[in-house]
Amino acid sequence: MKKFPSNFWWGAATSGPQSEGRFNKKHANVFDYWYEVEPEEFYDQVGPDTASNFYNSYVEDIKLMKEVGLNSVRTSIQWTRLIDDFETATVNEDGVRYYNDVIDEFIKQGITPVMALHHFDLPVVLYQKYGGWESKHVVDLFAKFASKCFELFGDRVKHWFTFNEPMVIVDGQYLYQFHYPKVVDGKKAVQVAYNLNLASAKAIRAFKELGMHEKGAKIGIILNLTPSYPASQSKEDLEASRIADLWRNEMFLNTAVYGEFPEGLEELLSKDKVIWESTNEEKTILKENTIDLLGVNFYHPSRVKAPDISPNSTADWMPDRYYDNYDMPGRRMNVDKGWEIYPQALYDIAINIRDNYKNIEWFVSENGMGVSREERFLNKEGVIEDDYRIDFIREHLEWLHKGIEEGSNCFGYHLWTPIDCWSWKNAYRNRYGFISNNIHTQVKTIKKSGNWFKEVSKNNGLE
Repeated sequence: MKKFPSNFWWGAATSGPQSEGRFNKKHANVFDYWYEVEPEEFYDQVGPDTASNFYNSYVEDIKLMKEVGLNSVRTSIQWTRLIDDFETATVNEDGVRYYNDVIDEFIKQGITPVMALHHFDLPVVLYQKYGGWESKHVVDLFAKFASKCFELFGDRVKHWFTFNEPMVIVDGQYLYQFHYPKVVDGKKAVQVAYNLNLASAKAIRAFKELGMHEKGAKIGIILNLTPSYPASQSKEDLEASRIADLWRNEMFLNTAVYGEFPEGLEELLSKDKVIWESTNEEKTILKENTIDLLGVNFYHPSRVKAPDISPNSTADWMPDRYYDNYDMPGRRMNVDKGWEIYPQALYDIAINIRDNYKNIEWFVSENGMGVSREERFLNKEGVIEDDYRIDFIREHLEWLHKGIEEGSNCFGYHLWTPIDCWSWKNAYRNRYGFISNNIHTQVKTIKKSGNWFKEVSKNNGLE
């Protein structure tokens, strides 16, 4: 038996906008709005209006989560549900009631509630009015919202995270057009990356000012991390990998843990004339408000090679002028999602955190396997036999266990996701959950992987 540390988190992660539905929500976030104006952008034209109906069915849903052995669950508080007036951070009474009820229900069922404050769901009006994360005013409004969350729920929620995958906001909204508003502007992307780091630090400052540490709470950030593996050991490929790491991983990780940007990043951005606007006062805020714990989302490795075209081209600035993605011959693939399967990366991440990031307390905040048409695997009892998911989780846990054995300070593993949820533009094309969801009837059924995970959780380890 491969045993994990005592009090290990065996859990799963979802988010407000992907699970709750838009019921009784006064404001639209960027995805709500995008679906309103361009429903054809979403798979089968399925939007976030119902999602997995968690707003209405949270009591039964949490009971199912308990049945699959989860002792902790991460979700997020929607800015657009909780707040009535974004400028003053006055609250919506139904939003407060709802999140209080959800938190209380988790605790009642013996599940630790873990809360993120932002999961790609910027209020659309703040984009329309101010340019969203391009604006430092929006950074301050976010800190006000964070403060309100700590005041309202901090007596029961002891694990907080400022952002989920801020790098995806930069990539999706400002570089590669997979999130609304689909802007392609390298200089804006760089400023947004800076502002997101600042927003996280200002939320942490609010957390401290409210004395949350004295109340036994901790705060962190959730980052999608993977080493940028070079295609070869050539000087050119190694340099491509170094710059890819600076941009994709260290820009948020270094700043969250050490309170400053990684060495070489600002020089590179200055040389390319795209450096962000910042002040000394802001740099002090970053320095003084670092994280207590780290969440790591990992799905697939990142492999890069030297770019085919010289980065000196005069085209609009993009970070990937310094590296190209590399498809390793012979790689294992999840063909449904188009992602390589490489569990060893979780060990590499564990060792990197141990050696280069203060061996900070961390957990796997998302890992998982999206598969389409899972009804192919229904048995005659109506259960989805998702052995591929069991194998995927087992392999990742084996490599994670090795990292923990070698001293990495990891305290948990969360699958994405407890119940099949709405996945942005992909809607319900790929399913990730321990529990299946018939989106037409909202009937939810535990999959084979859910029953398997219950035993892992009970044994605190792998057979």
